[in-house]
Amino acid sequence: MAELIDVEVSYALPQRCELIRLSLPAGSTVAQAIDASGLRERYPDLDVDGRNKVGIFAKLTKLDAPLRDRDRVEIYRPLIADPKAVRKKRADEGKAMKKGGGDAVEA
Repeated sequence: MAELIDVEVSYALPQRCELIRLSLPAGSTVAQAIDASGLRERYPDLDVDGRNKVGIFAKLTKLDAPLRDRDRVEIYRPLIADPKAVRKKRADEGKAMKKGGGDAVEA
């Protein structure tokens, strides 16, 4: 009998988070775990080959990366806005930046 590893596949949506627990043969890859989870069928807009990036425990990885026992595969949604571009636009407009949670105070 082949050795099995337990892994989780996570996909966070704006409204909720999908977390699928799987037992796969040792040596399985990230792509195989995503396929076995059924998330591609449930969410047709999911594109791990293109716009959606993947990782293991918040560290970006490739689809052919081998999994270890108790790994969590994470599928990331693309950003709505580029944080660098937003900061640059705010600076170009001359708006004061806030530090922390309080209001910006002009000196």
